[in-house]
Amino acid sequence: MVVEDIALVLALVVAAALAVDRWRVRRAGPDDGEAERMHDRLWRISESEDRYRALVAATTEVIVQRDARGRITYANEDYAHLLGRKPIELLGAQTDLEILDRNAVEIGSDGVRRMEAQVRTGDGRLRWFAFVEMPVAHGDAMHWLRAGRDVTARVEAIRSRDAALQRAESASVAKSRFLATVSHEMRTPLNGILGMAELVLGTELNPEQRTYVEAVRTSGQALLGLIDGVLDFSRIEAGRLDLVAEPFSLPSVAEGVVELLAPRAQDKGIEIALDVSEGFPAGLVGDADRVRQILINLAGNAIKFTERGGVGVSLTVMPSETGANEVVLAVVDTGPGIPEDRLPILFEEFEQGDGSASRSHEGTGLGLAITRRLVSRMGGRIEATSCVGRGTTFRVLLPLPEVVAIEPSDPLPRLDGRRCLIVADSPFQAPYLARGLSRGGAATVIVDTLESGLDALSGAAFDVMLADRALGDAAVRQLADAARACGVGCSLVLLSPFDRRGFGAAGAAGFDGYLIKPVRERSLFERLLVPPGPTGIPATPPAAPPRAGAGMRVLLAEDNPINALLATRALERLGAEVVHAVDGVAALELFDANGPFDLALIDVRMPRLDGHETARRIRASESDGSGHLHLVALTANVSREDEAAARAAGFDGFLAKPLNLKLLPALLERRSAQAA
Repeated sequence: MVVEDIALVLALVVAAALAVDRWRVRRAGPDDGEAERMHDRLWRISESEDRYRALVAATTEVIVQRDARGRITYANEDYAHLLGRKPIELLGAQTDLEILDRNAVEIGSDGVRRMEAQVRTGDGRLRWFAFVEMPVAHGDAMHWLRAGRDVTARVEAIRSRDAALQRAESASVAKSRFLATVSHEMRTPLNGILGMAELVLGTELNPEQRTYVEAVRTSGQALLGLIDGVLDFSRIEAGRLDLVAEPFSLPSVAEGVVELLAPRAQDKGIEIALDVSEGFPAGLVGDADRVRQILINLAGNAIKFTERGGVGVSLTVMPSETGANEVVLAVVDTGPGIPEDRLPILFEEFEQGDGSASRSHEGTGLGLAITRRLVSRMGGRIEATSCVGRGTTFRVLLPLPEVVAIEPSDPLPRLDGRRCLIVADSPFQAPYLARGLSRGGAATVIVDTLESGLDALSGAAFDVMLADRALGDAAVRQLADAARACGVGCSLVLLSPFDRRGFGAAGAAGFDGYLIKPVRERSLFERLLVPPGPTGIPATPPAAPPRAGAGMRVLLAEDNPINALLATRALERLGAEVVHAVDGVAALELFDANGPFDLALIDVRMPRLDGHETARRIRASESDGSGHLHLVALTANVSREDEAAARAAGFDGFLAKPLNLKLLPALLERRSAQAA
């Protein structure tokens, strides 16, 4: 009960009691000896009644009293005004306000009734009132006293808020449904792209063909990551993004990101390189996918805005204020820089470093906003510093604990005593290579022109020379000839994947070999330790893996012909016999006519009969105890709700699209072991 209601009820009760007391006093015949006391008492009662009438008037707006037959015995001016009448005209009438809507009536233990109602006034206006109704004694009869106050503004504000909330929730549901649909429709062709790339990589390919197919697969995976990123932003907005805490290798993640983005950088004529500090933890605990997304967002942005020079990614550790180590991910570029006045809003949604209409780069401005939210969810922070015309640096500091029990990777081989010359006009790759060689014990000199390289070769003895083909074909060939003449034991040329075909054989250009940029530190060390010339020992071909699905019959229900071909060929390579159905109806017919099967892979979205209903009907047909077919759902909708719905329909397993073909052997092996 609100304060106004309490005051109103008390006022009404006291006023009614005073009125009854006054009526009784007036009816009693006072003795002559008590006449003066009676007069004083009546005066006090009148004074109290006036005060409580004032209290009632202050806590309510409309008052009406009716007898047992509903006739008005009292109405104040405000109540009469609502009906367009005068109070005197309402006495004895049964007229009442027209109630259009009302809440439930609440009846208290004291008999007082409360409700809120919408009424139509005499002039046609609609108003909301909070009414309090209670019985009062009137002589020997019982009357009902109703009082109320106008709450139209509060009710309309609440209803407006509720309507806005409902619209927002409906919009959120519609957006989620839209994103799920778009995700499904994009994942379906991606399943074909990535799956077919996996199948081609399983055939005999020469190195060049393998590079191209791996590029197709990498691009498809990047597009898949973009789709997931859009869904992630939606989840972040809704507060539904869950982070995992699993051991992972951050250097491996960073290497994968740099190699993924390298073709984009090299296509613009710039470079991207990675440097991992000495003693960096071999294993950390965190969400590897989200850290990868942070790196892709930052490095991808740097590549987009950089026209000359390159992008450098570095990993270091530093002590935090709490004493524990923090992982520092730094992305540095040689781009145009960001004006100082735009740095504070850089991480807001739909903001970019250049906010002018004449900017040369398109984009949504969501990448940095997503990055900031991901970093915040991980308990870290992100910083940006920039100088116009000289580039920008982003630093992400994350409190990722080190995995103590993880097995460290094999240590890099030592290059103690080696003298290395790097000839490259490179802002990041050359310095990063020099740092790595120095950590391995080698002494390194960096020069950036052909002339400086020739002078260095003639002025000192070197064991290794690395020359960047970006200097030009004639320049690197001249450097190779000079290195051979000076007795350099190993000369390597640094190439981008696009340079590989045009440059030709490294030996024909005077080099002992080549390295593809961005150069992995381990690849460089291992290549420097390879003795010159062929070993003459043929490689032993690996033993063929056992066929996990030999002798198994698989029912495949898939309406998309490309996805059906992909799954069929992948299963057949594993030795399984595949029976294909184009939809759920055909799957049920094949289940009845061509069974039994060892496994069924069923797409959730199919025409005529979807996967969920297909699974339910298969389970219903097995209710007589005839067996239990292992059902696996195939779907591009990968939320936890989708998996729960599939299992509720009768599926035993759940595979997300794009289909990871590496999961099929283990699936078939488990089914084979269970059948045995």
